[in-house]
Amino acid sequence: MTAVYIQDETELDSLLLTEPLLVVDCTATWCGPCKLIAPLIDKLAVEYSNRVKVFKLDLDANQPVAKRFGIRSIPAVMFFEQGKLAQTIVGVKTYEEFSSTLDKYLV
Repeated sequence: MTAVYIQDETELDSLLLTEPLLVVDCTATWCGPCKLIAPLIDKLAVEYSNRVKVFKLDLDANQPVAKRFGIRSIPAVMFFEQGKLAQTIVGVKTYEEFSSTLDKYLV
């Protein structure tokens, strides 16, 4: 099981309305560092599957989303709580960094 891709901003918006906690990995096919964290994001999707929705978003296909959330460099992993952007982690990080950030919102 891997994190699935959000197709567009409309899908993102409907997820923000319905999911209490959402993780979105902003990525692109040409982005080397994005490939490094991809397995970590997939692992998050599996380990937290019953509590959190984890998705990927191709920024090349979704420029408006990058603008809307001020994403200037990728990989950028956004954490949304109750539809609001709570935190963004930019760059290559460890699995522990992503999971401990997620744990903060799972109280």
